[in-house]
Amino acid sequence: MNTLPNKDLRKKIAEMVHRAGEGHIPSSYSIVDVVNHLYTRVLKCDPTKPDWDERDYFILSKGHGCAGLYAVLHKVGFLSDEEIASYSQPGGKLGGHPDRTCVPGAEASTGSLGHGFPMAVGLALGLRIQNRQNRIFALLGDGECNEGTIWEGALVAAKQQLGNLVAIVDLNGSAAQILPVDPLADKWRAFGWETFEMDGHDEKAISEVFSSLSYSLIGKPKAIIARTVKGKGVSFVEGHGIWHHRIPNTEELAAIFKELE
Repeated sequence: MNTLPNKDLRKKIAEMVHRAGEGHIPSSYSIVDVVNHLYTRVLKCDPTKPDWDERDYFILSKGHGCAGLYAVLHKVGFLSDEEIASYSQPGGKLGGHPDRTCVPGAEASTGSLGHGFPMAVGLALGLRIQNRQNRIFALLGDGECNEGTIWEGALVAAKQQLGNLVAIVDLNGSAAQILPVDPLADKWRAFGWETFEMDGHDEKAISEVFSSLSYSLIGKPKAIIARTVKGKGVSFVEGHGIWHHRIPNTEELAAIFKELE
């Protein structure tokens, strides 16, 4: 019996990618449990008012995992059935990377690694200057942590004491293939961040970490290292290999659905 949470979201992601012939299933599967928890348990947001001034902000810095974000946005009401069905289709608003100019709930246009997180830092500083209480959450990949802009942004956030900012790192092992970033938690601590570690697929562990966080306009920014598995939930998709950007055919889609039962 498969006890993995969010199986329906994983099915939706695979179905979207299969239909469109575009997308990154493994990267979406490694983040979907955390993204779902954020939108259902943590973020202050209103799908009927995506630009609500009092909302919390979520920026998916690793934009190639956006099928996971779209599936969650559809679940909580930001996107309609018709919009999710048009993912990467001609005339649709949902592309292979999120576009903030046309996707409700997308706070930044991301895809080029290392760009979304510095946007989150700037947003957190700007809101703090305005004395606004909005919280900012940015999700980035471990491979993305090889970008210099990540650590420049981390230094700025610590220096400016952005206690309204949370960085979540999807530690799915991508960086280990070329330029390992371990010990990643120690690096964030050394840069002045209050740092936590958790299993990014365990709902109880995710809930405990986010429930323990405190926020302030002036204080240490927070980093959460989420240990995840690329392609989590489907044995032949898990890991690093041909499935990074592979599109499932009809038989493979059926096999994915079978493993998720």
